[in-house]
Amino acid sequence: MSTYFDAAAAAPLHPVARQALLAALDDGWLDPGKLYSQARRARQLLDAARGAMADSLGVREDELHFCPSGTDAAGLAVRGGLAGRHRAGVTFVHSAVEHSSVLQAAPGVAVPVDRLGRVDLDVFAREVRAPGVALAALMSANHEVGTIQPVADAAKLCEDAGVPLYVDAAQSTGRVSLPSGWSLLSASAHKWGGPPGVGVLVVRKGTRWLDPRPTIAPPNLPAVVAAAASLRAVLATAEADAARLSALVDRVRITVSATVPDVEVVGDPVDRLPHLVTFSCLYVDGEALLHALDREGFAVSSGSSCTSSTLRPSHVLEAMGVLSHGNVRVSLHHETTSAEVDRFLAVLPGVVAGLRAEAGVSGL
Repeated sequence: MSTYFDAAAAAPLHPVARQALLAALDDGWLDPGKLYSQARRARQLLDAARGAMADSLGVREDELHFCPSGTDAAGLAVRGGLAGRHRAGVTFVHSAVEHSSVLQAAPGVAVPVDRLGRVDLDVFAREVRAPGVALAALMSANHEVGTIQPVADAAKLCEDAGVPLYVDAAQSTGRVSLPSGWSLLSASAHKWGGPPGVGVLVVRKGTRWLDPRPTIAPPNLPAVVAAAASLRAVLATAEADAARLSALVDRVRITVSATVPDVEVVGDPVDRLPHLVTFSCLYVDGEALLHALDREGFAVSSGSSCTSSTLRPSHVLEAMGVLSHGNVRVSLHHETTSAEVDRFLAVLPGVVAGLRAEAGVSGL
């Protein structure tokens, strides 16, 4: 069986999520908006899940919205945030390395990042103070390279400018502490080991936000129940999991740099997510590297994490000014073992060398 190293795309379903999902199927198929007794039971399940999720995130229950996906939640945050502050010439300011769902939600002004992937706060400050800015966005941690962004500092700049800040917390929720100072935040259950099909949007009280949806469908109740239960379970072991996975990621960073010639390990080596590392190999085709590692039994991401099926150059790596081809994102999960990481590190140098030899670029 293939070793799964793509938890940044979707973490394996947590055992607690599986148990909660199966249990919720008995009553969760009913419409919680109906008035008969069975539907009232479904409503109780939804209210309990909402309360548990809000408690895990440290927010109020009435600030929480369930969405069909994290992508949907991100789009709602941006579109609703802009609509809530509608006026002539409104502007959306965001970092150049936001997820594609954020970049596609509305046109905006991109703030550059450095070679570690961290936003330029001086430019960010200047842009949010510009006339007509309605909303700013800065992800909590980058989904491709793992760099943690200075959200608290950005939030203070936004507060001083009177601009709400939206934070995409898809990669950090359930793994590291959430930042403070934001007005809107989104997350995705399948990133922390919940079921797919559950996005979470938090809109802080006092934030001007207009829901752009013409109608709001009832949530997938069994999935919502499983998402809330799994987040609570994940948070209970998050500190220990982060320490273990971070040590494995450090091993990958150090060993890849030492054993693979002409490789660049990207992202911040210190202020980063504990489970994710990305490196780029010179003179190697990204698609060929993906398939070669798959044949060796490793499921990893190559190319842009949000458009990997097309293997287009990553807008994140391009914005950082690092090598944007021949890149591999390795992201670990709570079931990853040290032996699996060691086998990957033993196989990788030979795979890269073989691809370079096939391309006639060995020894360059």
